[in-house]
Amino acid sequence: MLIYLKRNLLAVACMALVITACKKNSADEPTPEPVPQKKGIQLASTTTFGAVLTDKDGKTLYFFASDVAGTPTCSGGCETTWPIYYSADASTDLNLNKAEVGEVTRADGRKQSTYRGYPLYYYASDAAAGEIKGDGVGGIWFVAKPDYSLMIANAQLIGADGKSYTSAYAEGTGNTKYFTDAFGRTLYAFAPDKNGVNNYTKGATQEGIWPVYQAEVLIAPSVIAKTDLAVITVASIGKKQLTYKGWPLYYYVPDAKRGDNKGITVKPATAAVGSVWPYVYTTTTVAPAP
Repeated sequence: MLIYLKRNLLAVACMALVITACKKNSADEPTPEPVPQKKGIQLASTTTFGAVLTDKDGKTLYFFASDVAGTPTCSGGCETTWPIYYSADASTDLNLNKAEVGEVTRADGRKQSTYRGYPLYYYASDAAAGEIKGDGVGGIWFVAKPDYSLMIANAQLIGADGKSYTSAYAEGTGNTKYFTDAFGRTLYAFAPDKNGVNNYTKGATQEGIWPVYQAEVLIAPSVIAKTDLAVITVASIGKKQLTYKGWPLYYYVPDAKRGDNKGITVKPATAAVGSVWPYVYTTTTVAPAP
């Protein structure tokens, strides 16, 4: 009987030690850190488009080609399909370049968030986070990405002579689609160039007026075939230059503002507008062989 009691007392003592140890271990365990709340513009990874911009809840954001100048042009009924996006919160996404995030005040006084100067929108038909149904709509709406090397503008051509031109370079009004860089600066081809051959740039002095467009990241809106993009080396200045359908691409320095396209009227007096420094778009023909 005495032995039985001793065994029971020992068992109870052991259980007490275990319970005490468990309590001590539980108390010693650190409290889990709360999951940080997402704020502002975020980056999401997609299979089809790669990195895209979203809001804090994962809903896709878009660029509008007609906003190339940085001024929102989607208003009224357009906003029913393309609601504007605005967040006063700084982005909490550590992979996003915060310096490229901004905001603009619309004509009605409301604010709208921007990325690389492009106002950001939702697409009403994207019902859930992660959906991207608005890319390519009308050839002027594109999913917002942080890494485009080309963008598409949809704006009025206005030459250095102050006159308005159509897409066919005739005097008149109406938007034209043309390529810009990721920040809305217009890109041009040089008519005497050949496929993959820069015949214009002979040195740094000449490049001062028509700088080559340096880009080695071949990422463009979905309506632009990636196979039409390539990179050449311009030996005279030791720089890389992006080409489209074989045409080396250039800036025009007097294009001081986003979307400016004054270079189309640079030509000899007897030549036609756009015959020497044309804008570039998907309708541009393939550059001739060297």
